[in-house]
Amino acid sequence: MSPRILIVEDEPSICENVVYALEADGFQVASAGTGRDALEKLKSQPDFSLIILDVGLPDMTGFEVCKQVRVRQSLPILFLTARSSEVDRVVGLEIGGDDYVLKPFSPRELVARVRAILRRVSALPLPVAGNGATPLVIDDTRCQAVYFGTALNLSRYEFRMLKAFASHPGRVFSREQLMDHASEEPDASMERTVDTHIKTLRARMRGVRSGIDPIVTHRGMGYSLVESWPAAEAQA
Repeated sequence: MSPRILIVEDEPSICENVVYALEADGFQVASAGTGRDALEKLKSQPDFSLIILDVGLPDMTGFEVCKQVRVRQSLPILFLTARSSEVDRVVGLEIGGDDYVLKPFSPRELVARVRAILRRVSALPLPVAGNGATPLVIDDTRCQAVYFGTALNLSRYEFRMLKAFASHPGRVFSREQLMDHASEEPDASMERTVDTHIKTLRARMRGVRSGIDPIVTHRGMGYSLVESWPAAEAQA
């Protein structure tokens, strides 16, 4: 089951952007616009894995929410704030925050921070979107892909590409998009190596199941992972 994230943010545009980024990366997301609403959600839905908590809420500060959460729960908290004061950052961390992101921020960076926190504080498996019968499992904590029960020997670029595919089965990724996922500093020359990485991925996966080609080529557009698997193969 994918980790569930609670975003507590009273600015609709920021909240919508964060929810979209997290859901696109495979997380389940709920939102709250006030501290009281957040505390009620946490009380009635105790299965959240992390809170993204704005400091400047309309009814109480994020620090106050954090203090009340810490009385009952130890789940990770990532603060969002427009305040740049070092004192505010220190207070947030000292009362139980796990990380701090200043506004304005990149949603992509925020998702990376969420994943880093979850890797650090728990052994929760990170999400792989798609149907429940998929034979491909991405273990983000070990940077490992397991295909029909066999761990694939992949480079970091190949692992990151396969992880992107697995998070969105059926979605067509361009070469540029794949390199954005695979490299911290993608450039045009690296983009031209995508075909080589795809060729290697196919070879390693066919080495486990020769009768299946899980990566689909879309001429002139890019590549995708198959959206559904034959029932007999998926359960093999």
